[in-house]
Amino acid sequence: MGVAVDGGRVALGRTLRFLREAAGKSLGQLAEETGYDKSYLSRLESGERLSKVRVMEDLDSYYGSGDLLVSHWKAARHDAFKAKYQDFMRLEETARIMHKYAPNVPGLLQTEEFAREVLSEPQTTPRDADAVEEQVAARLGRQLLLRKDPAPSVRFVVDELAFRRASASAEVWNGQLLQVEAVAQWPNVTVQVLPFAAGLHDLMGKGSLTLLWQRDGSAVAYTEGDSSGLLTDDPDDVLRHRLSYDRLRDLALSPSDSLSFIRDVLEEHRS
Repeated sequence: MGVAVDGGRVALGRTLRFLREAAGKSLGQLAEETGYDKSYLSRLESGERLSKVRVMEDLDSYYGSGDLLVSHWKAARHDAFKAKYQDFMRLEETARIMHKYAPNVPGLLQTEEFAREVLSEPQTTPRDADAVEEQVAARLGRQLLLRKDPAPSVRFVVDELAFRRASASAEVWNGQLLQVEAVAQWPNVTVQVLPFAAGLHDLMGKGSLTLLWQRDGSAVAYTEGDSSGLLTDDPDDVLRHRLSYDRLRDLALSPSDSLSFIRDVLEEHRS
């Protein structure tokens, strides 16, 4: 059945309802047999709510629908982001090489609990539980691209500040540090810490920077501040951003020293 990829949550909801009705199940029966709340399942079918990807995995397994729901969920999750960010996400999903600088823990490295804490802050997302959960689900969904086949080559340069501003919860922060330590050891991922000792740099106070290269060699740069984002494919702009990134990478700790740094911070936190 050809539910349009650009249909978002509404199209995903139609697919969920179609599969349930084709299986001859009521919402009550589905809730009882899957363990998910009936009202929650109803809101998914109406397109009012975006689930976490694992819910779609469970329902794909329940219906024997392969990865149908997961594939539609990947399109639907774009609804949780602003339109100008969606173009960047589409390019991010197909990029073969990614270079990222972040003054805070990058979204691609965040745990669910840490992401929820960050996104619950009033300056980023209204304090509405459903809105926060949608943002969390969408952010976690982006992390799937680090594990796809073939996996992209990804390099993070993360400011030391990100490791010094701990979560309000000791348990959440411990889990977040362990997450960064683990991902830093994946074969397709490199994490470098930009120490305070590096001093002033080109991107200080300018937010985050992402450089993406596609299989055909084309490249884009995406810069994002607190309330704005700019995507550019202008060769001169991309080159300028690449030079800034290269300078930051050269100032950062080596990957092995960065891993040691993260482990030291983890031990300091535990003690």
